[in-house]
Amino acid sequence: MFGGGMGSGSQFGDGMGGGSKFGGFSGFGGSGRSQSRTKNSGKSIPSVNSQIDIQYYESVIREVASSLDGAMKVGRINCETDASFCKGLGIYPRNVPRLFVYSLKLSGDGALMEYSDDLDVKRVKSFCHDHLPRFSKRVDLDHFDFVSQTVGGLPKVMLLSTKKDTPVIWRALSGLYQNRFVFYDAQVRDSSDPAVRRLSVDALPAIVSWLSNGEKQILRTGISVKDLKSAIQDLSSLLDNFEKKNKKAASAQSKSEQSEAKAKQVPVLTGSNFNDICGEKTPVCVIGVFRSSKARDKLEKVLLSVSQKSLSRRQNTAYGSRDSVSYALLDAARQQSFLNAFDKSGYKSSDKVLLAYKPRKGKFAVFEGEVTSEDAENFISSVLSGDVQFSNTRQKPIAK
Repeated sequence: MFGGGMGSGSQFGDGMGGGSKFGGFSGFGGSGRSQSRTKNSGKSIPSVNSQIDIQYYESVIREVASSLDGAMKVGRINCETDASFCKGLGIYPRNVPRLFVYSLKLSGDGALMEYSDDLDVKRVKSFCHDHLPRFSKRVDLDHFDFVSQTVGGLPKVMLLSTKKDTPVIWRALSGLYQNRFVFYDAQVRDSSDPAVRRLSVDALPAIVSWLSNGEKQILRTGISVKDLKSAIQDLSSLLDNFEKKNKKAASAQSKSEQSEAKAKQVPVLTGSNFNDICGEKTPVCVIGVFRSSKARDKLEKVLLSVSQKSLSRRQNTAYGSRDSVSYALLDAARQQSFLNAFDKSGYKSSDKVLLAYKPRKGKFAVFEGEVTSEDAENFISSVLSGDVQFSNTRQKPIAK
């Protein structure tokens, strides 16, 4: 909120600190009048003709500023000394002060709203209250689906109170943290309300939150308010800590999803991962050899499918519970010398080949032709049961 439009004699108070006992989670009564800055009002603010009138204006603004300290900043503009700034806002000097509130809308845009009613503390407070942010959605707990309410992956916070209207503090916070949280609020009878009990809340007012992954947390119950400014500072600290916790949880979830996605991919064999995938500690290494992107996609799909089957996942061995079969893809164009260790021709005539390689024994079996999931499953089952003919490698294969 600010005053503007007066000449050099304007004496509006700056944004003062507040020590008043403001009604925390309560609202103002009544409704102040407002108009756009281009509209004329039928009722005008009385002109300032004396030092007494100036002091009265100052006292009204000071009291409003004090009571709303923390939710609204108050200042003044001298449109004679700051003419260009005022002109940019469409405000021009008059012989009376003008009061404006910069009101933030749901769209994220702001608008200047001019006060045009009688200048008294109660009416100005009501006007300011009416133009506080309204970014918190009021909901009915009995008909609210917490799981489905996801907005852009943002964490959610909900205020539970006995108040009929969204409390001033919550509206102010919804503006301060716009686009960082999704705000909700609900009116409840008391802490014995079944809907409140389902949320594990034991005292009101309370703030319940949900991380981006859907995990519910109780941020605070039995909230007590000394004054508006300290309450907003306290709850801002609470929300800041919750935001940090959400970022850590989101990061952990992202890493987990990446690991899962990686686990669902068949790695391409290279010199750096060869020992991990097809080293001597691996009983059988099944390698899908491809010479085209189409063949690669087909082999990866087949090997992913087969790798999920119990027949190839684990087998009791002298090496403990290690996977008996590992899976990899091999780019034939890049690893021709590797393939020459198995076959003199290096399978140059085949677009895709399945190799079953036993590193410790230096033996291998090969499946050529069109590879389906069923063909691959039967081939690997034969390899594990020993029902397939193995050949000795020409030399130890080395990937690069």
